[in-house]
Amino acid sequence: MDSTAANMQYEQVDPQQQQQQQQPNTKSQEEGFKMDQEMKITDSTDHRDLLESSMRLKPHEAQSYRMKALWVSWVSIAVTIILAIAAFTVSIMRNSASAFGFAFDATLDVLSSVIVLWRYSNAAAVHSAHREYIACIILGVIFILSSICILGKAIHDLATKLLPEVDGFLFSVSIISGLLCIILAVIKFMLGKVLTSRALITDGFNSLLGGVMGFSILVSAEVFKHEPKVWYLDGTTGILIGLIILAYGIKLLLDMVPRVRQSRNYERFE
Repeated sequence: MDSTAANMQYEQVDPQQQQQQQQPNTKSQEEGFKMDQEMKITDSTDHRDLLESSMRLKPHEAQSYRMKALWVSWVSIAVTIILAIAAFTVSIMRNSASAFGFAFDATLDVLSSVIVLWRYSNAAAVHSAHREYIACIILGVIFILSSICILGKAIHDLATKLLPEVDGFLFSVSIISGLLCIILAVIKFMLGKVLTSRALITDGFNSLLGGVMGFSILVSAEVFKHEPKVWYLDGTTGILIGLIILAYGIKLLLDMVPRVRQSRNYERFE
């Protein structure tokens, strides 16, 4: 009887002990779950202020690509300043709307490369999303202002029926400008893809557009040489390029302005 009573007492006490043991385990599981959630929220907040390149590139790799972006920007500035001077000279001497458009785009390329220099001037901000978005907003504003000037010049030339003049100097400037700008565009696209930089890609897009305009000068001049009736091709090309720059600038602002407001922890990169 004693053993039976002892067993019954054990059976009665055992569920309570199990419940007491389960309660700490449940509490520890809930605390662990809360910590995991807090870590996920913190991580998502941190990554919101970082570009995707921060997850793929090691620190020394990121700094190496940053230096390459700076070198490419300096080279681009030097080259496009020379091309802009040559293109402005051609547009004045040969009454070419396409040459004027290219000269303005080359000037825009100089400014965009300067913005990229600012973007990557701070080694600690190589992955800063906020700094990236600010650079893109400045580029968008410059694109819109430049497009207005290009469109105004092209429309004026079409309204006054300004005829372009063709010679060897125009051809030389067109070919050299087109080739150099396309080479710069390819390099900028590659670096922009690795660093996931919209600013670098935008700078590359501008260089590519400059290369297209450089060859468009050659095409429109050659067409006018054989078909004088198609005198409007040069001005029409200028309008088309101006509209492309305008559309890209507007899209850049629409994409980047909301993102600047969302990224708030950029101060730690400065």
